[in-house]
Amino acid sequence: MTQIGPGRPRLEPRRRAGQTPRAEILDAAAELFTAKGYGSTSTRGIADAVGIRQASLYHHFASKDDILDALLAETITGPLELAERLAGASAPAAVRLYALAWFDVSQLCASRWNLGALYLLPELRSERFAVFRERRDELRRHYERLAAAVAGAAGNSVPGVELLPFRLVESVINMRSDEGASPEYAEHLIPDAILRLLGWQGDLEQTRSAAVELAEPGA
Repeated sequence: MTQIGPGRPRLEPRRRAGQTPRAEILDAAAELFTAKGYGSTSTRGIADAVGIRQASLYHHFASKDDILDALLAETITGPLELAERLAGASAPAAVRLYALAWFDVSQLCASRWNLGALYLLPELRSERFAVFRERRDELRRHYERLAAAVAGAAGNSVPGVELLPFRLVESVINMRSDEGASPEYAEHLIPDAILRLLGWQGDLEQTRSAAVELAEPGA
């Protein structure tokens, strides 16, 4: 019998993705939350899926809500950090918006489970998840500022057009649900569509290249 820590024997050999027990718990919870539903999943079920005792799960997370909060944080932390860095970058707004959308869509596509689907949970409207909602709203405002700048430069005065890019990015969540897999083509399709929707008529190939480079860590 393998060990997950001093005095905490694992019920069976490790079988989940992740290098640590905490990562394994998150992987199991992500699968169960997205496949069975949050309300239908118990901490006992998550522990069983990992192959650990329920008491061992509580060593890492105090409640099921804490597990959900950690999964939600995974979806927002990277894009928000990039958005904050892009806000101070000197690149054109179109390149910065493309970089943010490309990174965000790529992350939503690359995750093993369709974590974006958790955004629709009614539980997220409670005070418990107020911080996540605030951070998601902050990310949305970054999108809107960049989109307004791109639309303004393109002479696009359609009311509310700056609200659409954020929604288009999150449409990849439904695409994953409908197709049952990660639509890798969306990584450029959605950012391309965003710029054209805003009225931008520049060179897409050059913009893609500059945006991907800008989104790289340390850029």
